Amino acid sequence: MNETGRYTIICPCCETTLVIDARTGAMISHEEKAKPIASFEEMTKGMEKQKQTRDQIFTQELGSLKDRERLLEEKFREAMKRADLEKDKPYRNPLDLD
Repeated sequence: MNETGRYTIICPCCETTLVIDARTGAMISHEEKAKPIASFEEMTKGMEKQKQTRDQIFTQELGSLKDRERLLEEKFREAMKRADLEKDKPYRNPLDLD
């Protein structure tokens, strides 16, 4: 511990500088590493990559939504079959078992 009662920590991942109070463990301040300004061409490439990623995620979610409807329909049919087989048994509410 240094004389001021503060720890200065540098994050190995993002290189953010954190100042922590030694006594309470509270974060006093943080300073993010300055990011270099990219060129316009690099920014447009980054935006294109982001657009492709968004489109890919959207397509994947749309496909899973269509598949979800089919799965729910199959589960409903199975539940109806089970209900028909067990219609002689009285319904027992799980909350009544206490």
